[in-house]
Amino acid sequence: MSGAFKLIQCSGSKMLIRPNVFRAFSSSTATSTEKPEIKKSVFISQSHDIFTNLALEDWIYKNFDFTNHHVLMLWANDPCVVIGRHQNPFTETNVSKLVESGITLARRNSGGGAVYHDRGNLNLTFFTPRDRYNRKYNLNIITRALFREWNIKADLNERDDIVINGKKISGTAAKLGQNAYHHCTLLVNANKLHLGESLAKEEIKYVSKATASVRSPIKNLCDVNKTVNVPQLLSAVGYEFLRTSATELVDGGHSQTMRQQGFQLINPTEKWFPGITEIRDLYSSWDWRLGKTPRFEIEKDIEIKADDKDLKMLLKVEVDKGLMTNIELVMPTGEKAPIVTALQNQPYDEANLNGIVNALKLVPTENVKAAINGL
Repeated sequence: MSGAFKLIQCSGSKMLIRPNVFRAFSSSTATSTEKPEIKKSVFISQSHDIFTNLALEDWIYKNFDFTNHHVLMLWANDPCVVIGRHQNPFTETNVSKLVESGITLARRNSGGGAVYHDRGNLNLTFFTPRDRYNRKYNLNIITRALFREWNIKADLNERDDIVINGKKISGTAAKLGQNAYHHCTLLVNANKLHLGESLAKEEIKYVSKATASVRSPIKNLCDVNKTVNVPQLLSAVGYEFLRTSATELVDGGHSQTMRQQGFQLINPTEKWFPGITEIRDLYSSWDWRLGKTPRFEIEKDIEIKADDKDLKMLLKVEVDKGLMTNIELVMPTGEKAPIVTALQNQPYDEANLNGIVNALKLVPTENVKAAINGL
């Protein structure tokens, strides 16, 4: 196998996918007594924008008929942190530092934990009908490709992560509806310093019922074999997918590969995929990324001075749909003093929280002074 991917000849021509081609791939010309062979395609996104790729994934999931055609989408992003649909970004990462570092925060439409992406990380999405959803089949395609191309032996753990000597090289998540997709990551030569810093949360106590990530030691594939790189990995996994039977882990070799639709470069634009811009706008919106956060509370110890008293108190902030809906101080006696501030019902972030803390320290509100003087 060559190091870089190449387009496979299909019916005498190279394939570039367009919306009308989706309809052609979705239909079957078999008679009622024939069972059509399930075809396979590898779609390679030409975008490195996380919101565009999430939108493309969603567009394919909602619009494609996978009955006789399975798809593997391969994609890579510029630096970003991607959290699961039901996660709290503030308990998974330091949102403010992401902004300062130019690292994008995104929320996907599947479950699972928070992951860091950059160009050293290959993302894979396996699309099938729901009744053919098979996570272990997909993961074995990856491990077989690693062994075939680089003689790298990788295993699946009890969480369906791909690991090498106990260290994680791939995390996984899925979405199941009428169709299904299973997506996962492969760490090739990702920036581990940025990865660690990006997934370090703020030093604040959060009370949240949101799905929490399970932290695991990680490894880049280039640490196992320095010759591994993203283009070659893309090619290796793509060919392994095409040469394997659609419903069983049976290697059909070159003849199986040549019966498939092959590698197809995807340009995720409105011209090719009508409606994709609206989907991207949703994924990039504040309402989706932060407003979708499940309700949580913040607890922060602060020191308040009023008259001749200097007391340590607990600031409690309730956050619902990303907005600070209730703010109060808890006295040493347990008594609660509501805080009236212009920042109430404003988006929660580190700056707004510090704004409340600084205002209370400089000019305590009348109800706080009264509560303190009553101690």
